[in-house]
Amino acid sequence: MVAEHYAKGIQPHMPLIGWSMNKSITHALIGRAIDEELLDPDKPPRVPEWSNSLDPRQKISLDQLLRMNSGLAFEKTGALNSDLMRMLTQEADMTGFAASKSLSKKPGKKWNYSSGTTNTNILSRILRHAIDDDQRYWRFPSQALFGPLGMTTAVLESDNSGTLVDSSLAWASGRDWARFGQLYLDQGSWNDKQLLPANWVQQARTAYRGSKQAYGAHWWISRRKSRPDLPTDSFSAEGYQGLLLLVAPSQRAVIVRLGQTPKKPGFDANAFGADVLSALR
Repeated sequence: MVAEHYAKGIQPHMPLIGWSMNKSITHALIGRAIDEELLDPDKPPRVPEWSNSLDPRQKISLDQLLRMNSGLAFEKTGALNSDLMRMLTQEADMTGFAASKSLSKKPGKKWNYSSGTTNTNILSRILRHAIDDDQRYWRFPSQALFGPLGMTTAVLESDNSGTLVDSSLAWASGRDWARFGQLYLDQGSWNDKQLLPANWVQQARTAYRGSKQAYGAHWWISRRKSRPDLPTDSFSAEGYQGLLLLVAPSQRAVIVRLGQTPKKPGFDANAFGADVLSALR
């Protein structure tokens, strides 16, 4: 730890919500599940809503779900009647709602960032079915990731059906979010143990072409166009109204920002990250 600063009333060990930063935690959990041979990335994932042999959604792969190009339709705006708000506020089974959506595009053909159908909550239930033991599934984030990293404040909530809401509802202190970033900074290694395969971390940092080189596998990629002052090898987990976990390998730095700033005028991740890195240098 080089420096930390908190608003009044916020303590270093207070868990704070990550919103869409949690998607990157999902990437790690899926990687741990593959490493423990609970999931096979080369086999179609198990999704009951897609079980009909004629259902074209059966061709959606784990990689496509991680890269936001599953092709599933999902309205992601913040409007009260949008699919996103309905899923988060009205559905007892969030994944069942998300998985029921039809295809709007052929899988793999169009990138579409979404908290619902294209990624994390469906992936979370895929993991639940793969483990096939709810007690073990609910312990899995702590056993496979939080515990080994010493993320003692980390909590991942479930919906009313019991599926962990990996898209939005993880909580952790700033220090623990930094621990998670450190895992990716060090290519999946923690305390001389390879917790995640190095190639799984590299997969996260490899941009999908449909995202205009801005998105890998549940991690954002810094681009010269949008983040001109950040190192070209940096990548980030990002959440609602400016939540940021920035990993800059060439600078050996992890930066966590858990404040929330309304979109107007908004939070400038490029300027913030560049200022902190400049101060560190």
